[in-house]
Order: sequence, then C-alpha cells, then structure tokens
Amino acid sequence: MRAHWWEKHGAMLDGLISYLDSVRARDPAPRSRWEILLYPGVWALGFHRIAHWLFEAKLYFLARVVNHVSRALTAIDIHPGATIGKNFFIDHGFTVIGETAEVGDNVTIYQCVTLGGSNPTNGKGGKRHPTLKDNVIIGSGAQIIGPIVVGERARVGANAVVTDDVPAGATMVGLKARSTLVPAEEWLREFIPYGTPCDDPPCDEQGRPRRDCIEKLEGEIAQMREEMALMRALLAERELVPEAQPPAHDPATHPLGPNVEPAVRLRKRAAKD
Repeated sequence: MRAHWWEKHGAMLDGLISYLDSVRARDPAPRSRWEILLYPGVWALGFHRIAHWLFEAKLYFLARVVNHVSRALTAIDIHPGATIGKNFFIDHGFTVIGETAEVGDNVTIYQCVTLGGSNPTNGKGGKRHPTLKDNVIIGSGAQIIGPIVVGERARVGANAVVTDDVPAGATMVGLKARSTLVPAEEWLREFIPYGTPCDDPPCDEQGRPRRDCIEKLEGEIAQMREEMALMRALLAERELVPEAQPPAHDPATHPLGPNVEPAVRLRKRAAKD
C-alpha cells in the first residue's frame, strides 16, 4: 500500500523538495525547508499553478477567484494566464506579473517588481508582457515593460526600467536601463543577489581592510588637500592684486601734445578696419 502511494505521489514530493532546495541555494536566510514553506513567494507560486490550470481549462472566473485569494494572502499578483517555469522564486513579494508574461526556469525576482504590459489603454490583446529566459535575476523595484525578451543569465539591477530587449548575460542598470554587457566567456556564473554585481573591498585574512589600501587612500586624500590649499592661495592672491589699468595719455608729456587723443582714436579705428 505504501509502495503504491509513493509511486503515485513520490515524484510530486521529490519535485517539491527540489524546489525548496533551489530556493535555499539562492537565499541564505532560511534554516530549514519548513521555513521556506512559509515564504509568500512559495505560496503565490502554488496558488498560481492551480489558477493557471483552471485558466487553461477556460474556467476563467474560478481562476480569477484563486488569483484574488492568492493576492490577498501573499501580496503577489500573478495573472492566471502567465506561464511560469521551474524553480521560480519571488523573494519577499509585492510583485505583479501580467497575463501574457512568460518566465523561464530558475528565475529569481525580488520585491516590488512589475512585469507589465504596453499600451494598456488601447484594448488590444496579444503578447503585451515581457518574456524572461532561464536563470534571469530581477532586482528589487525593477519595472520591465512591454513584449520584450530578457535573455538567459541576464541581470536587471534595482529600480531599473527596461523597455527594450536585453541580451543574454547582460546587466541592466539605470533609468532608462542601459546594458553593462560583458563578453560571454566572462559573464558571472554564480548567483548574484538583487541582480547587481558588487565587488567586495580587499581584506586581509582576519576580514579587516588591508593596510596598504588604507595607506594609499590616505596618501590620495593628503594630495587632494595640498592641491586644494594651493588653489585657495592662488585665488586669494588673485583677489588681492588689482587688475592692470591701461596707461593714461597725458597731452603735456606725450610727443603729439594736444593731438594725442584724436591720434589714439584714429589708431583704434584703423585697427578695427
């Protein structure tokens, strides 16, 4: 009896355990799989599987009911029509995923992300929402709008607004987002939290900043202070010295005598001509 039950439900349990382990590999906070089961993103994905099955069966109202229950419990709104791949992880929540969005395998999305549609007021159907390929990471607050494609292994930094296709392996940052694409052989293969690479400061074996780096920074600061002091001295000297005035033409001492002023005016006029 137990063997029959395991044959029937074992694959489902193995899939759940594999999913929980994939979440744990991307999030160091949980101490056990049981803790991950309390994550709102896990519950939202479970509700979506049911709502999507009802949507595919054209039971649209029931799919919407499940969707609304999920949104009320998890603060995550995934349209029943959205297509979600394996090992999809929404960290923290407050995320919106539109009807025609497509999400690949091993995708990670952080809080306050929108996979939104373009032209919401013209009433046209069809593909309106983005497609995320496998192993994509979306940082918190990012807005990905329109029927664009985010390539495999791409990272979208926090608060970026993406409205164009993203090449595979690129990191998108800014508003409007720009690519920091690196050669394919150099793309970062490990998981990057929030989709934004951050270089750690150089430290010694005890985790303290290296002394040579500190001395280098102190030397640069001292040099900047010297340059600023020199600039202040030059500005102060320039303010103290009055500007040179052109020499006055005295008719009593000038060789031209009383005709000095007309001669100067004629010379200036000739120079202009």
